[in-house]
Amino acid sequence: MFESARCIYCFDAPCIKSCPTSIDIPTFIRKIGTGNLRGSARTILKANLLGDSCARVCPVEVLCESTCVFNDSERPPIPIGRLQRYAMQHGFASDLLPKADPTGHSIGLVGGGPASLACAGTLALLGHSPVIYEKDAWPGGLNATGVAPYKLKLEDNLDEVEYIRSLGVEIKTGVEIGVDIAAEDLLGKHKALFLGVGLGADSTLGVHGAEGDDVVGAVQWIRRLKTDPTLAIDGVMHAVIVGGGNTAIDAMRELIGLGVPFVSMVYRRSRDEMSGYDHELSPALQDGVSLVENAAVAEIQRENGKVTGVHIVETDPNGKPTETDLGILPADLVVMAIGQGKLADLVKQFRGVGLTAKGNVVVDDLMVTGNPRIFAGGDAINGGKEVVNAVHDGQVAARSIDELLRRSDHG
Repeated sequence: MFESARCIYCFDAPCIKSCPTSIDIPTFIRKIGTGNLRGSARTILKANLLGDSCARVCPVEVLCESTCVFNDSERPPIPIGRLQRYAMQHGFASDLLPKADPTGHSIGLVGGGPASLACAGTLALLGHSPVIYEKDAWPGGLNATGVAPYKLKLEDNLDEVEYIRSLGVEIKTGVEIGVDIAAEDLLGKHKALFLGVGLGADSTLGVHGAEGDDVVGAVQWIRRLKTDPTLAIDGVMHAVIVGGGNTAIDAMRELIGLGVPFVSMVYRRSRDEMSGYDHELSPALQDGVSLVENAAVAEIQRENGKVTGVHIVETDPNGKPTETDLGILPADLVVMAIGQGKLADLVKQFRGVGLTAKGNVVVDDLMVTGNPRIFAGGDAINGGKEVVNAVHDGQVAARSIDELLRRSDHG
């Protein structure tokens, strides 16, 4: 109540402009202060159907909270993320948003991550019948299996998925495009398609010793951490994280939380050049993590098949390995967080959908691909951004699909 009362309800609120989904932040905060928690949650959901998970995983320090006017007067910004989480925890109900009359139109969505969930939920509220096709057993995409559990637990993601399902969204899991159903058959079954396919498997380093169970991709490792109750790291004393992005930091912070005594992070450039957020890295460094900057992995050393160390060398200003030896870091576990591959082969099954040179799906401002009946959003088009960006894309695509279908109804 104290924090909600601090908000001065700015006329031209910069926090709204810095939220990719443009949540009316002053209004939802004001409703918390007046005790109207249902109204607060409704305000959030009207702009962002995944408002609960975004309240947990959004980097508010570099989005909405970074533009709070209190920063200019050297006062703490309003804790928008925590207030949003409070509103969603205590004001949420499944009947907060109205639904339009059924239109009879069916839309297929490939992938069950945040972009598709937001798109499908919006389409359902507009009266359409969306069907999500998800290859995995768990719908939710990276929210389910790729976001570290200290931010978002699997069960919390599944609760949000059930809310989207309750709006009238059908979710089919264990369905792989090109294996269980052809792309052309999907176009035949539905009036329009949305591609929210995300990214592929963890990228790997082509160095000696990288093959083995004790060298894992960060997304794969976080997936096991969230879904495999048999995962044990009792024997791990030294863990090395390779990479400098947010996924690397997530993996690092989970290892610390699990009690691994010695955790090191190897990054090929300087700390200032890391893509990972410093506000998440700093606590880990305070907890004793060792950051090795301007270094690359030259070899992963093994004895009797087990990882024993990571041989590192210095990098040049471009992040390329040199011949300058930096020594060996002890290691029982190596986690590779150097990016994910693209799903170009999957996307190419859909006629007319173009790809950039980097493998991202090409769309216009309305999320339309080169095929006017196919739309796309999320990591598939941006190469890997925040959950809130995926939600934005999905909701924009849903409104574009709705306009397309209503135009077709009128000839």
